[in-house]
Amino acid sequence: MDIKLLDKILGETVLVIEQSKDRIFDIAESTRTEHLRIEQQLREVRAQAIKCIESVDAKEREHRLHRLRLMDVSRDFRRFSETDIKKAYEDAQSSQVELVMLREREQYMRVQRNDLERSLRTLQETVKKAEELVSQVGMAMGLLKGNVRELSGQLDNMQQRQALGLRVIKAQEEERRRVARDIHDGPAQTLANVILRAEICEKLLESDVNQVRAELKLLKSVVRSSLQDIRKVIYDLRPMALDDLGLVPTLRRYINDLKERHTMLIDFSVLGVDRRLPAHIEVGGFRIVQESLNNAFKHSRAAKVVVRVEFAEDNLGIFVKDDGQGFLVEEAINRQGDHFGLLSMRERVEVLEGSWQLASSLGMGTTITVRIPIREDVK
Repeated sequence: MDIKLLDKILGETVLVIEQSKDRIFDIAESTRTEHLRIEQQLREVRAQAIKCIESVDAKEREHRLHRLRLMDVSRDFRRFSETDIKKAYEDAQSSQVELVMLREREQYMRVQRNDLERSLRTLQETVKKAEELVSQVGMAMGLLKGNVRELSGQLDNMQQRQALGLRVIKAQEEERRRVARDIHDGPAQTLANVILRAEICEKLLESDVNQVRAELKLLKSVVRSSLQDIRKVIYDLRPMALDDLGLVPTLRRYINDLKERHTMLIDFSVLGVDRRLPAHIEVGGFRIVQESLNNAFKHSRAAKVVVRVEFAEDNLGIFVKDDGQGFLVEEAINRQGDHFGLLSMRERVEVLEGSWQLASSLGMGTTITVRIPIREDVK
């Protein structure tokens, strides 16, 4: 087989898939923009519909009063002058015409509202399908771009290679999807709100300066909140303090932040002499503690977690114990889809050539013990 020809075919295939992925992403972004516009329009139509319904109710009450007046005049017309009779008839007729027009407007508003709600649901489904398609295309690209030859030299058989490759690609795509969703749900939405409020300020600039000042003050608050969201996304990708300060200060900052946001009690301590370690060990140690605390918060319903980091001469020890509800270890490991975090943690320890022990039982909490060898020659 001509390897160069095969490489050319694969290269062209990857290029086509990349272009398709970009087009799908553009469709998703355009749909999100249209979704925001329809959502705003729907809010306005709903508000107008409520006002219209209130006007119809008020006009119906007014029309009933005019009809009662007309009936009263018609039954005993001798008591009333011709002017009174004419006025009663005209008032009843006028209120009836106005009521018919208001009812027609109410019906129109209801139809418009229903159409917008259907459009909104359709756009939501389109965005969801586009995101899933982008993720699937990304996985396909990862498979095509993956260096299968290097991977085959490290694994025993084709089944292991395929399983590991798919899990790595799936983890990468899920992480990218999570980051994209965090940005879309946080900073992207906030920035869209900033644009809307900036447009409001432009419209009010010549008519109501005080209102513009209030809008600008609120705008500053929105931008500040967006900045915090962006910093959080960056921190989740890789804490900058890890490179500058090392493992222990970064963990202290991370745990203090968790304490501010959650009620779970975290007891953190360090054994041995804190020192800087090779970058890959510091990153691995931080991610292991992060994943352990994330599992304790999301799944174990723990009230307290104990975290110990031990600096030994030739290894880094990590000990995490919670008092949560616990689980059956063997069953959890076999059910990979529900406990991907545990598998990810174990694989990270194995890559660092360390040891990993997991102990848990129902109602007795969970304990994770990790030992990572420190080899200064590995960077």
